[in-house]
Amino acid sequence: MPELAISAEKVGFLIEKTREFDAKEGATDPDSGSNGADDNMIDVLEDDGRDPVVREITGFINAMTEDEQIDLIALMRLGRGDGTIDDWDELRREAADGFSESAASDLLGEPLVSDYLAEGLDQFGLTWNDERTTPV
Repeated sequence: MPELAISAEKVGFLIEKTREFDAKEGATDPDSGSNGADDNMIDVLEDDGRDPVVREITGFINAMTEDEQIDLIALMRLGRGDGTIDDWDELRREAADGFSESAASDLLGEPLVSDYLAEGLDQFGLTWNDERTTPV
């Protein structure tokens, strides 16, 4: 079994945070000026470009080593079905070849990234704790 440069705990934290991000939707009430309590806090699910979850995810990923970021991208690709665990070295090499400083935006631009990361961990035989509330 290949070794991961990133811990399952860090991936688990990102799974949770990207699920928060995935719950966002486009602005449905662009002229809303009402109090959040009046509209049942529905505006909190709208993506207005100033999402603190995106800043948190981006900061967390940017603080990782390059090897961790490469493994994160390769893990997402593994979970997406771009290869199997036997193809890990190739998936990792492709992630390293295409590596840029925008790993966070690359991951956030991938629909279902949280599911892909969870599936990638599963293929390594690793699990993550879905009750975490703080980064590791």
